[in-house]
Parts: sequence; structure tokens; C-alpha cells
Amino acid sequence: MMKGGRQPGAKEPVRSLDKVDEMKEWLLRHSSYRNYFLFYFGINTGLRISDILNLRVKDVRGKDFAKIKMKKTEQTVEVFFNGVLQQEILKYTKNMADSDWLFPSRKGEKAITRQMADKLLREAAVACGIDQDHWGTHSMRKTFGYRNKDVYYLMKLFGHTTQGQTLRYIGVEADGIRKTMENFTL
Repeated sequence: MMKGGRQPGAKEPVRSLDKVDEMKEWLLRHSSYRNYFLFYFGINTGLRISDILNLRVKDVRGKDFAKIKMKKTEQTVEVFFNGVLQQEILKYTKNMADSDWLFPSRKGEKAITRQMADKLLREAAVACGIDQDHWGTHSMRKTFGYRNKDVYYLMKLFGHTTQGQTLRYIGVEADGIRKTMENFTL
């Protein structure tokens, strides 16, 4: 890790709302509704891809929030579903059974893999002009954090101990430095 900065090639949030909308639109037009909803769900919950792919329909449908035990940390977090996300969940799951995987694979009775999710979403990111060296499924989590204003909630969700750690993680600190240095001359 570079001192005071981010690792080269570190995954970044999608900072531009236009790019977020462009990715959603691209996924709807050129991919599938499942893949669109995977991106939509990821940027609206802040969950890691491993936790998203572990979900079943019953975990999210008809709920205001879900208590989810994070696979990586084994900590339980509450993830909230606002009204718009709830409507999108209902629309996406309307023909699914409660026991179905939320993001089923087309091959067998299992969820898609993390690698497949990365491949599908990376294709959309590249098509929308997002640098693939800075894109990964973790970018959805960081995009959620970058757009969310409740640092305390983000700290709990991300398992961070300080606000500074959270701000660095979502790229806010780097943005501030960039902005400060943009017009700096002596």
C-alpha cells in the first residue's frame, strides 16, 4: 500500500450518478433483468458480493430490513430496504419462490458465482467507459458508501472503527485531496 493513499488498482466507487444510470440502462438493454437487479441491489445495500449471492428470496421480499450475518467477518448487520428498493425487490421476485436463490445460476440449483457476477458487471462497466482496473464487484459497495451520508451507519455496515477509515475506504479522502490540489500553484 502506498503511504497515505490507496493501493494501485484498488477498486473505486462509481462517483458519477450519470455513470450509475448508464450502467443500469446498459444492463437492462444488453444483459438481463437479473444482472441489472444485481447491480441495483448492490449499490443500494452496500453488501459484499459474497453476502449478496448468499441471499434467498425469503431473506428480502416484503421486508423493511434484513439481519445478515456477513460471510467475511461473521458479524450480523442490519441492511435497510427503502420503499423504492422494496418495490424493485417485489418486481424482481414476483415469479420466484421464497426458497429460490435471489440471484440464481442458469446452470443448476445454485446462485451465480462471485466470478460470474464480476464478469457480468465488469462487461457493463467497461461498456460504460469505467476503467476496468478500478472496477470490481466491490465497487458497488463503495458506490453505496460514497453516496450515503450516514457515516455512523457506514462504519457499522463496513465494520470500520473510525470515520477516517470509512472515508478513505469510499474514496472521499482522495477526492478532497484531489480537489484541494486541483488549483494549487506556488
